[in-house]
Amino acid sequence: MKSVCVFCGSASGTNPAYAVTARELGRALAERALGLVYGGGRVGLMGEVATSALAAGGAVLGVIPHALSHKEIALTECTELIIVDTMHARKSLMADRSDAFVALPGGFGTCDELFEILTWGQLGIHRKPVGLLNVAGFFTPLLNWLDHVVAEGLLKSKHRELVLVADTVPDLLAKLDAWVPPAPVTKWVEPAER
Repeated sequence: MKSVCVFCGSASGTNPAYAVTARELGRALAERALGLVYGGGRVGLMGEVATSALAAGGAVLGVIPHALSHKEIALTECTELIIVDTMHARKSLMADRSDAFVALPGGFGTCDELFEILTWGQLGIHRKPVGLLNVAGFFTPLLNWLDHVVAEGLLKSKHRELVLVADTVPDLLAKLDAWVPPAPVTKWVEPAER
């Protein structure tokens, strides 16, 4: 693992623990010589994780669509800042340049990025670990919903296990590092002709 993509809010939220943890994650990535890949913004939790990683001497790749470069105020101090045309291009490039994914608290955009990357893992498009940093229980309702989806027969348990969860930065980084990919997907593969 050489780089970690972090999905998180362009707002800071109401709980100060979110920003504290974002800064801790940025520092921890830099201290472990893990590059940060993120959405390229200066504001909110995105800005906290990136500026913290940079301050600790880490490499930071920001990827931001042109249309958002003013709203999310692109962090021009990134080691590398790439401005793309669309959100699809942003997510694709972030996925290509990352070896693992972490979600911090965030809104629709964070959930969009998280669930797309989980879906790609479920389908075998990538074989990289995906983790949630459950800061102050932020993701607990979402995790309960995922358990409900499994109970309702709409998600297999093995796919629910694609979501690694930890309450602290060190624990989550350890889980990402120790993760072993599941067997390749064969659900939609035609059986060989006899």
